[in-house]
Amino acid sequence: MIKNRQELDILREALKKALDKQTKKVLVCAGTGCIAGGSLLIYDRLKELMAEKGINCTVELQVDPHDDSVGLKKSGCHGFCEMGPLLRIEPFGWLYTKVQLEDCEEIVEKTIMNDELVERLAYKKNGQVYPKQEEIPFYKSQTRVVLDLCGHVDADSIDEYIALGGYTALEKALFDMDGDQIVKEIKDSGLRGRGGAGFPAGIKWETVRKLESDKKYILCNGDEGDPGAFMDRSIMEGDPHRVIEGMLIAGVATGANDGYIYVRAEYPMAVARLKNAIKQAEEKGLLGDNILGTDFSFRVHINRGAGAFVCGEETALIASIEGERGFPRVRPPLTVVKGLFGKPTVPNNVETYANVADIINKGSAWYKNIGSEGTSGTKAFALTGNIENTGLIEVPMGATLREIIYDIGGGCRGGADFKAVQIGGPSGGCLTKEHLDLPLDFDSLRSVGAIIGSGGLVVMDEHTCMVEVARFFMNFTQNESCGKCVPCREGTKRMLEILERIVAGQGKMEDLDTLEELADMIMSTALCGLGKTAPNPVCSTLKYFRDEYVAHINGTCPAGTCKGLMKITIDPELCKGCSKCARTCPVNAIEGKIKEPYTINQEKCIKCGACVDSCPFKAIKEG
Repeated sequence: MIKNRQELDILREALKKALDKQTKKVLVCAGTGCIAGGSLLIYDRLKELMAEKGINCTVELQVDPHDDSVGLKKSGCHGFCEMGPLLRIEPFGWLYTKVQLEDCEEIVEKTIMNDELVERLAYKKNGQVYPKQEEIPFYKSQTRVVLDLCGHVDADSIDEYIALGGYTALEKALFDMDGDQIVKEIKDSGLRGRGGAGFPAGIKWETVRKLESDKKYILCNGDEGDPGAFMDRSIMEGDPHRVIEGMLIAGVATGANDGYIYVRAEYPMAVARLKNAIKQAEEKGLLGDNILGTDFSFRVHINRGAGAFVCGEETALIASIEGERGFPRVRPPLTVVKGLFGKPTVPNNVETYANVADIINKGSAWYKNIGSEGTSGTKAFALTGNIENTGLIEVPMGATLREIIYDIGGGCRGGADFKAVQIGGPSGGCLTKEHLDLPLDFDSLRSVGAIIGSGGLVVMDEHTCMVEVARFFMNFTQNESCGKCVPCREGTKRMLEILERIVAGQGKMEDLDTLEELADMIMSTALCGLGKTAPNPVCSTLKYFRDEYVAHINGTCPAGTCKGLMKITIDPELCKGCSKCARTCPVNAIEGKIKEPYTINQEKCIKCGACVDSCPFKAIKEG
């Protein structure tokens, strides 16, 4: 138990020395993606091999170790998910990609024992080898602030976090600043909420600080439900103490003594690592009563959500924590005035709190120097879809889509042409080629009818049907509607029905006007922010790809992907009458005689494509 500031500083120095005694460090990515690829088996095998070869291997940081050692660590997500499982080797800064179990012996013998690079495991692009992680184009164009330690430290170790400067911002907030100064620093930094709307965090903190109440709460929204988004999950898994420290500082600033982290149950590893981090902080005396000998007390609680998308909306999230069904409520009163258990509450998301410690340590001027005017700092994005380099990235606010897609993402997969990107999940909208040089910040995106949202970026190439994209997101939103208000419950259902008719080849021109009327009604009258933004994917695709909607109504899918508009035919010049396709067809839609060209009964055909795959003469075509 650390009793005061001096004891924490002494411990930090001892832990720094212990970390320095690890002459080499092997950081095995233990993010969700790499674990799915077998990274924990690789970790166990490396540990086993080092024991066999008599190498002094340290898996937990120890104060005052007697001998130099090799530190073997389970880190958080390295970000380059496309190339996992990943290993980082210190002090060289080497990154090994697509590591397999059978590579472990060579890694131990060459790299750990003889300081040699295993070149075949290094990243390669266009014939060039990139041994060092920071030189790989995927990383070189990024600016990592929130993700700075993800992939560089043991994700389960409070000692490593403290050794690398963790909880120094809490010290500063407790001993060198008062609440007004902390709030001013956050306001001056220009930090805006990273969960969607981009509301200034400092204004929320200031409002709660000024209110008189017997109880106040700090609320961390980790209910990340957008398809293709995993930024908050990776932060909670890879650097949980950064989030906790941010919440502690918010508590100091506002006079709150309790914090709640709401995490969806689909994130079991994030929950486990947060629980471990809370336990470690309590054991160290950095959570609990009279922290570091002051009169400030703070406790953190974890609530697991059942996976309802609507619980990402803060009033629905609060209802869920209170044991009620996750329904949003009408505002005012605002959450900062009457939030959790009816008390003043600061609601921010995971990434927002993860920025706080650096702002306190380095100052608001440093933070404002990153990003664009009006939108300071960086933003983490989950880059997915038809892109060469999928993964977790972090760039300054104001970075362009072109920089993200081409410099970091490596362009569309297989050299295909870029068509659009869905930003902000179901609540966001489509950006197209004309937006490639648009700065990605809150205000610029709002001007073109899109939002950053939580930070999902789903890239689509020339082979993507934009009408189907709109249908997919509307289907998600309709399924996730809480049903409390009629505009969202019924309006999204009607929009989905129309979109399903259009992709099935049964659309009418008047459907487009109806979609726009329904979208306007929902955006104007839905109860919560999620409902109001539900039509965004439809509105943006209608705006930029209206010709595709018209083509569907006229009987063709320009991308050739909508089965309802596909027609499978047999070329009589190529058909040999072998009957293999007829025997394969599950609905007996193929008719004919042996050794004569067969035909397809279009009324019976279900367009499954089984006949296309079975034809040995390539006589059957989709189109």
